[in-house]
Amino acid sequence: GLRWPRWPAAGSRAGEPFAPAPPSPAQARLGPMQHLGTSRAFWLAPLLTLACRSGPPPAAAPVEAEAQRAALEQALAARLDAFHAAAARADFEAYFELLADDAVFIGTDASERWSKAQFADYARPYFARGQGWTYVAVERHIDLSPERRLAWFYERLENPKYGAARGSGVLRLDSDGRWRLAQYLLSFPIPN
Repeated sequence: GLRWPRWPAAGSRAGEPFAPAPPSPAQARLGPMQHLGTSRAFWLAPLLTLACRSGPPPAAAPVEAEAQRAALEQALAARLDAFHAAAARADFEAYFELLADDAVFIGTDASERWSKAQFADYARPYFARGQGWTYVAVERHIDLSPERRLAWFYERLENPKYGAARGSGVLRLDSDGRWRLAQYLLSFPIPN
């Protein structure tokens, strides 16, 4: 059968059977279960359980989560604005720093599906001459994955030369803790 281990009682020698301390005279007068009310451990356990509960009360959690989500969406919108601003001022380093190493840029021409390196080779001579491109977001929608490591977006853009344009893509939280574009697709809407 199952045998419980034996621990030596306080003051006993190793190998001797465990013997609980005899009840105090006050506990003996109260009976077998009534003395629990005077035990510190009996009252301490529930108090510690309540004290150790982590997190905000349930009613506050959705409000806090929504505030964090809104702050993250603002930060991601700022990254996208920085991407467009770097292109407008032909800032090669700032522009390509915002693209992940394995990023894909899909341009408006059917042949334009570029890796980051290919797109950098294309853009370098334009940026070196101070010739960038200007797209300004006039509307943007950002959605986040549940674990908040991926975001996908859609943005309506305005360009001084072409007029209305669209951008969509994926932002990813990289291992260095910075959000970068993993994919960007630039297109022109066609009325139908």
